[in-house]
Amino acid sequence: MSSDRVTLKIPRPLYERLGQVIEGTGFRSVNEFVVYVLRDIMAETDETPTALTPREVELLRERLHNLGYL
Repeated sequence: MSSDRVTLKIPRPLYERLGQVIEGTGFRSVNEFVVYVLRDIMAETDETPTALTPREVELLRERLHNLGYL
């Protein structure tokens, strides 16, 4: 059976911090918040990238680092 969703594993301390971050917001779950953030990052470009430039990779790493992923 095929699904349109996959599982993404993140460290538990990060998950718990994100849970605290979304308290009192309209987000119903950490998963919903993470999907929102990732869609926002991907929407910054008008085109669907076929390959990221070195600068785009650098910017993506910086954003992921600032979000606590790296």
